[in-house]
Amino acid sequence: MSPVNRKRAGGTITGYVLRLARESIPATQSGLAERLGVDLATVQGWESGRRPLMNMKAGALLDLRRRLPAIGADPALVHLMDAAMDADRVITSTLDPPGASPGDHPLAVWVHTRATAHMIAWALNGTPPRTLPTLPSQRRRGAVPPGPVLTAAEKNAFFSNLRETTEAAHRAGDSAALLRRQALYLASYDRGPGGSAWTIHTLHGHRGVLSLRGWSPHWPEARSTATALARQGDPQPLIDFIDRALVDDDAGEAANLNYWAYWLGAVPAPQADDRFMPDRDPVWDPITLLRLLVAGLHEAPGYIDLYVHSLWALLHAHSWLPQAVPSLVGELDLRVQRLLDGGRISARSRRELGAVHYRLQNRS
Repeated sequence: MSPVNRKRAGGTITGYVLRLARESIPATQSGLAERLGVDLATVQGWESGRRPLMNMKAGALLDLRRRLPAIGADPALVHLMDAAMDADRVITSTLDPPGASPGDHPLAVWVHTRATAHMIAWALNGTPPRTLPTLPSQRRRGAVPPGPVLTAAEKNAFFSNLRETTEAAHRAGDSAALLRRQALYLASYDRGPGGSAWTIHTLHGHRGVLSLRGWSPHWPEARSTATALARQGDPQPLIDFIDRALVDDDAGEAANLNYWAYWLGAVPAPQADDRFMPDRDPVWDPITLLRLLVAGLHEAPGYIDLYVHSLWALLHAHSWLPQAVPSLVGELDLRVQRLLDGGRISARSRRELGAVHYRLQNRS
């Protein structure tokens, strides 16, 4: 695998989020250093990534996260520092792999969330996370990067090493299933022609899991494969996955909603593996999940069939939801009608949207 300058990349994303948090106060680097009781070089090192925040002692990091909102930093930005540190850890470990064993990689020991994935995507392709607060433009001296974007060499090394990690996890078999599916999904972020070709070829090599019906230990990999293929412009495997692994299967439907809740942030506790997915006694709040699914309905055209089915399944399982959140009903119904009028959805999604519209209109 190809190592690059790990020191520069090690805290790039978290450092940039800290910069945004500082500017939200607003404060200069020297002003923040004075308020925190540290020297200017320390703040500069944090923001540049040369002194990664994730390398701080736990107590000092906790104190920093508590003090930033107290001196006026946007709490939403401070909250995003956790996902930024997770993303920095994934990137750092991929650029400079921690060891020969696939189990040493951070993607092998915890299920990452949308917040982390979007932070990684921000560094790879420059697309800011949708959850990033809109801040007033700042007047900055000198050339300032528009985001925590990695250099071309770092991106090339990241994707090259990630592909090698995926192949090593495949050779390790089911013991590295979590690493394999998460590394392959992140590899689908590669927009280069060579990377896209490898991703598509590898995803098609995993299509065997898409033929399985209902819940199985391979269900998470099938879902991830289908959504990654949709990202590559092939929505049919995702439509087939819904028909085979969700519809008329209680465990599959439960796993899908549980995974959505975790992925979107409605489940606060981190998960070490995929075994939480088929749990029939969920720990998430249905109202929170409904809000998150509605918010994302117009943001993921490639995944529209999965969003639609998940909304239908959530309302089917919790028929009281429209009465509980009437303020959300109008927004959801408007989006449902736009999708029905648009004509670019599958026959199943059209039927399920019709059922959702009927439930919303007859909620009394």
